[in-house]
Amino acid sequence: MMNKVILTPNPYRDKNFQTVRAALEILRAAGVETRVCLPFEIDRSFELPRDIRFSRLDRELPTASMVVCFGGDGTILHMAKSATRHNIPILGVNIGTMGFMAELESTELQQLARIATGDYTVDSRMMLDVSVYRDRDIIFHDICLNDIAITKGAVARIVHLFVNCDGVQAMECGGDGLIVATPTGSTAYSLSAGGPIVEPEAHSILVTPICAHDVASRTIVASDKRVITVGLTQNARRNAYLSVDGGKALRMNIGDVATIRKSNFATKLVRLKDRSFYDVVNMKFKNY
Repeated sequence: MMNKVILTPNPYRDKNFQTVRAALEILRAAGVETRVCLPFEIDRSFELPRDIRFSRLDRELPTASMVVCFGGDGTILHMAKSATRHNIPILGVNIGTMGFMAELESTELQQLARIATGDYTVDSRMMLDVSVYRDRDIIFHDICLNDIAITKGAVARIVHLFVNCDGVQAMECGGDGLIVATPTGSTAYSLSAGGPIVEPEAHSILVTPICAHDVASRTIVASDKRVITVGLTQNARRNAYLSVDGGKALRMNIGDVATIRKSNFATKLVRLKDRSFYDVVNMKFKNY
């Protein structure tokens, strides 16, 4: 039996909170206890509706059974870390464009009633763990569901990076940077940079160069047992910028090393439909 479901609408995508209002009616009619929480801080000038009671996410997560996330993949990615650390599954409702991770479109809300009877399955999605070392100190640590991008930033120049796999050099590339992605992230930034589409159930880590000047630089598909290290080469003249799942960037200097491995955490995604990953890929690319 479902105890409590948190609804996290993206206020910039769910116009007038129409979708979350409809979901609230369906879930309450099915006897599900609900809470509405904003998934991130919003602009102070943004006016929230007075007829919806908003709770604090950090207070509700410890006692929740599921999070229903309304928005695009970015909203789901933002929620994934918090929900995963509390071992709570996420159900995505797409109000964005591609929405690869979302299970439902906003026109399919009636299926939410199945949550009340436990009529769903849960997929486990591999995550990555990234630490940035400066000398012997860890200056940054995070987990991600999609990818880690190490790029040149906004300046029109080349960044020179090395990639080691279990301590052995695997690649050196000069270009806009590179992406280290999970199979889930293979259909995101990595795909745009020329990387392959990989099944979410695959056990692999993808390393994809971005606009590499060396035509021989291609995506490496490594085992999830490998430890990937990335840093600026000694002849690099500038900094690089590391971003996790599209979040705020960290500036990396020469000598800094990013160490990336499979995380002990895994994101749980709720499934209501019996469909293949390839059905999702075909549908999303056809409608995009």
